[in-house]
Amino acid sequence: MGSIRRWLLAGLLVLVPLAITLAVLNWIVATLDQTLLILPGAWHPDKLLGVHIPGFGVLLTLLIILVMGAIASNFLGKKLGGWGNLLLRRIPIVRSIYSSVKQVSDTLFSESGNAFRQALLVQWPREGVWTIGFLTGVPGGDVVNHLHGDYLSVYVPTTPNPTGGYFVMLKKTDCIELNMSVDQALTYVISMGVVVPPKPAVQPLNPPL
Repeated sequence: MGSIRRWLLAGLLVLVPLAITLAVLNWIVATLDQTLLILPGAWHPDKLLGVHIPGFGVLLTLLIILVMGAIASNFLGKKLGGWGNLLLRRIPIVRSIYSSVKQVSDTLFSESGNAFRQALLVQWPREGVWTIGFLTGVPGGDVVNHLHGDYLSVYVPTTPNPTGGYFVMLKKTDCIELNMSVDQALTYVISMGVVVPPKPAVQPLNPPL
């Protein structure tokens, strides 16, 4: 019975991650395949080839993103994008949603941004309890008038779903910079501490932030 139990657990450890990965990939491909609906009916790959081949929507989505990126990167595209931003910011209700989403996306995807570029070890939700957070920047606006000293803006994710979490402002001296990548730290959080990142060869005693 002991051998059967070990074989069962070993099989689950192999099949469960594989099944979940395939299910997520299937959902992504099926969702992106919906972009084919923007094509005229006569241009659909199903009609042209006579058989449904999943994944054409992924290629079409990547093509659209590349084309939009190429257009937005040149002088004319930047001008058109600026006019579009001004137009959307003048529409009630739409401007509040668009402005918030635009600021977050610019921060996350900008090459010069510093969001989620560093994993930190912080005490949360109380002193003596440690967890992993991610540096998102520094406090701004009127907030800085009420904070004395150097503070950091930190996102503390929940586990196993890191999309939910808490935005906190902590003293810089209370945040410890971790010698691990953001991907390693996210994996550590999502796995609830099961998947431990490899120990660095040389760990700085007091790394600067």
